[in-house]
Amino acid sequence: MSVSVLVCLAPGSEETEAVTTIDLLVRAGASVTTASVASDGNLTIICSRGVKLLADAPLVAIVDEPFDAIVLPGGLKGAECFRDSPLLVEKVRQMHLQGKIVAAICAAPALVLQHHKLFPVGNMTGFPSLKALIPQEQWLERRVAYDARVNLLTSQGPGTSMEFALKLIDLLLGKAKAAEVAAQLVLIPNMYDFSD
Repeated sequence: MSVSVLVCLAPGSEETEAVTTIDLLVRAGASVTTASVASDGNLTIICSRGVKLLADAPLVAIVDEPFDAIVLPGGLKGAECFRDSPLLVEKVRQMHLQGKIVAAICAAPALVLQHHKLFPVGNMTGFPSLKALIPQEQWLERRVAYDARVNLLTSQGPGTSMEFALKLIDLLLGKAKAAEVAAQLVLIPNMYDFSD
């Protein structure tokens, strides 16, 4: 089964979160498309720590293509760019309405999903210092949180990127594939539970 994932990138995106997620998805055999959400459409994205990433296409060029999941890395400036892009917000809204997976990490849950009230009943986590921006009844104190009711996957930050990516693989391709990818990574023992 082939799955396709859209990973959005913007100036100021957190590079560890973006690259780790892309890398693990590719290892799992997913088809990954990276899209620039930069206001000028530039494909070269300068991330939060100065690392340069090259996006496959501007979001506007591929926004109508179907994907099984969309990923929003964090990074304060990157998440603000996502928040301020009507095209990105609408793409997330449409994928949510289609029942596809929306995956957001770090600053993105608070600054994009919550800011635009895209998941009024979805439980989520995010970067701990932004907890106050998410309603108390929706906040989950977890490194990675998945709300199956609304197909929403969220996570806390750079240090949770591998867990976030492995859970996304689990959701898209199954536990066996996630375990196979995890076995290649020399993870901390028992870092990720593949049991049902």
